[in-house]
Amino acid sequence: MSDTLHFNDQLLPCQNGLTLAELLRQQGLDGAALATAVNGHFVPRERREHHPLQAGDQVLTFQAIVGG
Repeated sequence: MSDTLHFNDQLLPCQNGLTLAELLRQQGLDGAALATAVNGHFVPRERREHHPLQAGDQVLTFQAIVGG
């Protein structure tokens, strides 16, 4: 199980070189409509293409809330 990561409530394979943006694409998600966190740390949209994922990471997606 050392080559897996947690994505929301799922356990998924973590291929070498996998980025957060690629994971979202693989899951069929619209990254523009979601906020993301890896291991409890927010990852902005503009950094997802370059944010590598590692085995054991905890990845969460959630609806971005905008307001004032």
